[in-house]
Amino acid sequence: MSTTTASRKTPDSAPLLLTQRRIWIIFAALIAGMMLSSLDQTIVSTAMPTIVGQLGGVEHQAWITTAYLLATTIVMPIYGKFGDVLGRRNLFLIAIALFTLASVGAAFAGTFWMFVIFRAMQGLGGGGLMILSQAIIADIVPASERGKYMGPLGAIFGLSAVAGPLLGGFFVDHLTWQWAFYINIPIGIGAFLIAWFALTIPNKKSTKKIDMLGVLLLSIATTCLIFFTDFGGNKNHGWAAPETWAWGVGMLAAIVLFVITEARAEDPIIPLALFKNPVFVNATAIGFTLGLGMFSAIAFVPTFLQMSSGTSAAVSGLLMLPMMVGLMGTSIYSGIAITKTGKYKGYPIAGALVTALAMLAFTTLSATTPLWLICVYLFVFGAGLGLIMQVVVLVVQNAVDPSMVGTATSTNNYFREVGASLGVAIFGAMFTNRLSEKLTEVFTASGANAADAGTATATLDPQTLAQLPDAMREGIVSAYADSLAPVFWYLIPFILIAFVLALFLKQVKLSDTAGMVARGEAIGGDEAQALEDAQRHATTGATASAAPVTASDAPVVEVNKANDL
Repeated sequence: MSTTTASRKTPDSAPLLLTQRRIWIIFAALIAGMMLSSLDQTIVSTAMPTIVGQLGGVEHQAWITTAYLLATTIVMPIYGKFGDVLGRRNLFLIAIALFTLASVGAAFAGTFWMFVIFRAMQGLGGGGLMILSQAIIADIVPASERGKYMGPLGAIFGLSAVAGPLLGGFFVDHLTWQWAFYINIPIGIGAFLIAWFALTIPNKKSTKKIDMLGVLLLSIATTCLIFFTDFGGNKNHGWAAPETWAWGVGMLAAIVLFVITEARAEDPIIPLALFKNPVFVNATAIGFTLGLGMFSAIAFVPTFLQMSSGTSAAVSGLLMLPMMVGLMGTSIYSGIAITKTGKYKGYPIAGALVTALAMLAFTTLSATTPLWLICVYLFVFGAGLGLIMQVVVLVVQNAVDPSMVGTATSTNNYFREVGASLGVAIFGAMFTNRLSEKLTEVFTASGANAADAGTATATLDPQTLAQLPDAMREGIVSAYADSLAPVFWYLIPFILIAFVLALFLKQVKLSDTAGMVARGEAIGGDEAQALEDAQRHATTGATASAAPVTASDAPVVEVNKANDL
């Protein structure tokens, strides 16, 4: 399909000059935002045992992760769609501000459920940072060159996967858990200032009616889904409970109404036409199944290391370093290799197999597993994820029209986060329910009555564990090991499904045109550099006799969408 976009002749609407220098400046702003978001996702994992112990929420600790993921999942399609129709700069700034303010609230939360509420608010900002960063990259860099940029973005996630637990461990061991959120304040302010000055991309005005009913129904369906799985996996409710199925019925009703609404909406939040694109559907299904297994493992491995292996918070964070090395290495390698060869299909296939092997190794973890062996498992796990995560996003962005890049990116991420929310809710409930029963047995066997055992279980943290008698401490460590390690068996099938889906992923030629260039909003490559040089010479008087050259004088941009399906 070939489209022609005429250049704009008014100064206010002149296309942006995407020189290499400007691309790297914008990229710096995206890195700052991604660091803020991804760091927080992992910094809480190491501090979680202490937080839930001091706030009295051990039995409900899965909600700390679930609340963040639920909020993130709900807002992803909103940020993606609104970014396409309104521009992404202001939305990016709003996401940073919201995330930073929520961090202040979490630090001063006095009760467990108030803390959960602020974690959800953080998710509202974090979801925007993740989606908008990926969409802006697609706006300014062609798919054929995007791998070398998306690799470092994936590496930021890997760096945060270690820096977060390390910092969380340090704060718990030497300061207080509140510092895990205080640290977001200066980082958030810095990220906001960098984005304010560096993110020089235009805003837009919507010409169509915003699909607010679709936003509402999608939010209701997502919320019902998470509560349905949480209630079903909770020992106080269960899958046979009427309240569990009330959430399930609400979810189905919201989904049906959402599909009907999207079919009739002038500008739907998730266009149904996306699901007629086989490459998009395949890549999104890979993300969904990967999310089910990946986030469940990341959420609870640091807790396992602290409580089952008896390590301190700081040491458990350090033990995540191999995972970062593996993820960063394969993420950067795959990005560079895809840019050079234009081929991407083999990486998700290899990544799914490597990740499945790591999951299989995790099922053997126990309190006596050597730390060096745990490091090997984590390295393999990270290497597998690095071969899949950013590649799937690139495939989705390359498979759709440039005008829908934000919507497609957010929809793909939405289904991955739905998978993550389901995984954490279901497998987290399995872990915590089993753990609660085993810990109660340990305290009861030590002579405590049922009420005291329940209280001790709800307020158990690593510091309390270290003060208990050896026999009781060994029983608690075994309880953590016996509760978590078997859960990985349930995660392996989903990773294998991702492997099968990757086998059928179609190889499509990568586009050589950036999104903003394809939409007539920017001029890229050598032409942009030449125009900028001409403007500089005109400004300095080097070509005083000639009229200043502007981007609006650029010729018509012919866009050949090579990846049109």
